Amino acid sequence: MTRTPSWLTVSIAVVLAVLGGAAISAQDKYTVQVPNGLAFSEFKGYEDWQTVAVSQTEDALAVILANPVMIDAYRAGVPGNGKHFPDGSKIAKIHWKPKKSTEAPDPTTVVPDTLKDVDFIARDSKRFPDTGGWGYAQFNHDAASDTFTPEGSGTDCGYACHTIVTAKDYIFTAYGKR
Repeated sequence: MTRTPSWLTVSIAVVLAVLGGAAISAQDKYTVQVPNGLAFSEFKGYEDWQTVAVSQTEDALAVILANPVMIDAYRAGVPGNGKHFPDGSKIAKIHWKPKKSTEAPDPTTVVPDTLKDVDFIARDSKRFPDTGGWGYAQFNHDAASDTFTPEGSGTDCGYACHTIVTAKDYIFTAYGKR
């Protein structure tokens, strides 16, 4: 019977401990929540939602996604038809830092680089009666640790910005013609 050298046994144990510790310490993004507001877990599956629109600022590229409840409302003409989005409507807005594409034939082409943050909005008129029926959350992403941290101290943070589009049921993004 062949014996395993003790140095090999110790090396394997150290590698397993390090890998196991990393797996245990990795953040589950679905455990993060804005105080007195929305939780990341309320938006499981957002990555597969339909695109409403894209946007760009000087320091961010964004895609705005909506769940099926909100997409159906958009298709029915909300908010332009004077109706409100129904409870259960949700939006996710994913922001990346922009960078110039090194592969596109057009040298002005900009593509997503590092993830900056993910913002969420949910319509729940019973839960958020003081903010037009909407709850808001922003989760900043730290690329080095691949973790998310909530921005602000509750749903009022997003509401303050969205009051300028009260006439559009507090939603900035229109559903463009397809």
